[in-house]
Amino acid sequence: MLTLRKSQDRGYADHGWLRSYHSFSFADYHDPAFMGWGNLRVINEDFIAPGKGFDKHGHRDMEIISYVLAGELAHQDSMSNIEGIPPGDVQRMSAGTGVLHSEFNHAKDQITHLLQIWILPNVMGIAPGYEQKTIPPEQKRGVLRLVASPDGAQDAVTIHADARLYLGLFDGAEQIELALDPARKAYVHLARGTLEVNGASLDAGDAVMTADEKSIRLANGRQAEVLVFDLAA
Repeated sequence: MLTLRKSQDRGYADHGWLRSYHSFSFADYHDPAFMGWGNLRVINEDFIAPGKGFDKHGHRDMEIISYVLAGELAHQDSMSNIEGIPPGDVQRMSAGTGVLHSEFNHAKDQITHLLQIWILPNVMGIAPGYEQKTIPPEQKRGVLRLVASPDGAQDAVTIHADARLYLGLFDGAEQIELALDPARKAYVHLARGTLEVNGASLDAGDAVMTADEKSIRLANGRQAEVLVFDLAA
């Protein structure tokens, strides 16, 4: 089964300083048909205005991944981490028993564009944790680079969840097929460009949800940047 989720069908919120598209129900956007997919709970595409950001707020028992597409995100948390997250870095924060953090765009003239991702953990009440890694573009070119996994394989960040996240850049003749366990689910989110996923044409912001599929085939990309999630059913 393959379900196409068009960009314009997502939830949307405009707070002035923040424009946010919600792939799944979040805050004031509620759609019973889109409460998550497998153990993937949130994908928010955020645009943060210059000099603005999220004040200190809390999370618990959630695996949170931030992926910046343009600009930079300044992160500070109650674990004493003070980091800048540039485009291409993958940041993982395990909220566990509870963590406070803030996220800001300190630039004076540039919007920060990022994806905020929440994955339900498979263990509760752990100590909060933080990890950040740089994934160079050449490691994502024409392949699906594993960037988050339960065991940190292939120098991925380690998440406390039964899920794997891959990133890829595809253009022209570049193509790949990723084998799947049909008993699991998958989610493909196109961050930018155009791409065909199992024959379906995607534009930036579009997504594909799969179940009972044996593989995902990516082809005919045009300046495409894609995220692929292998998820617990």
